[in-house]
Amino acid sequence: MNYQLELEKVINSLQGFRCRLLLHSCCAPCSSYVIEYLSQYFDITVFYYNPNISEREEYSKRVVEQKRLIQSMPLKGKVDFIEGEYVPEDFYDVAKGYETCPEGGERCHRCFELRLRETAKLALKKGYDYFTTTLTISPLKNAAVLNEIGQQLASEYGVPFLPSDFKKKGGYQRSIELSKEYDLYRQDYCGCIYSKVERERQKNDGKSEATMN
Repeated sequence: MNYQLELEKVINSLQGFRCRLLLHSCCAPCSSYVIEYLSQYFDITVFYYNPNISEREEYSKRVVEQKRLIQSMPLKGKVDFIEGEYVPEDFYDVAKGYETCPEGGERCHRCFELRLRETAKLALKKGYDYFTTTLTISPLKNAAVLNEIGQQLASEYGVPFLPSDFKKKGGYQRSIELSKEYDLYRQDYCGCIYSKVERERQKNDGKSEATMN
């Protein structure tokens, strides 16, 4: 399914009416293009809920950057911010038994559901018209899996999930441009300890190969 096309269908159906959207954000760099794009059509609340980030210092850095980005960007609509609870144990609970899964596997899928479920709950509680996530902008994230989880949760909580594949139509490239423009703090791993260890191993393997060559 072309989820970007599905998103455009929803936007066109609004006929200029601005609905309230709860946007789960994983980090400022990934949210940059998504906010720029969706603020043309929705009143957005950015929901920063990421208990997968293992280190408090790393988590705090990303929160600060998310807030700074929202305050700095010249947006076409209203954009608010809500910070969710930071309880890393919630992530470790869903990751238990899947610690050695490669990035992009079942551990990640369970993490997606954890974060999107909390978003859906808040969307229902606060009366939002839609909820969605910035996660589909990453080339490393499976948009089909994310949309399937979102639709499942939409059925459970009764709040429509806004379909997306934000990496399409130059979205990912635009996020890189905006990250440079606003000098955003970036990392090369999602935030969890398992992803961090995998990235460090890949870097070390690369250094070893370079030494051998």
